[in-house]
Amino acid sequence: MGRVKPKYIKSLAEKLLETYPDRFTDSFEENKKAVAELAEIPSKTVRNKVAGYITRLIKRRKAQEEAETAA
Repeated sequence: MGRVKPKYIKSLAEKLLETYPDRFTDSFEENKKAVAELAEIPSKTVRNKVAGYITRLIKRRKAQEEAETAA
């Protein structure tokens, strides 16, 4: 079972995804660089958590789309 992410990480990640949907992929390393460019986050830990949550959301969306096309 995974850990529950704090609300500020989820809200920041969702806001970044909503504003810049084409900047993020399912690669954590690329998302980490994009988050560093787009948001003023002084903490490396918070930046990595936001990038990880964005990666997770992107992978979920892709899996959902594949499931819908297969069905």
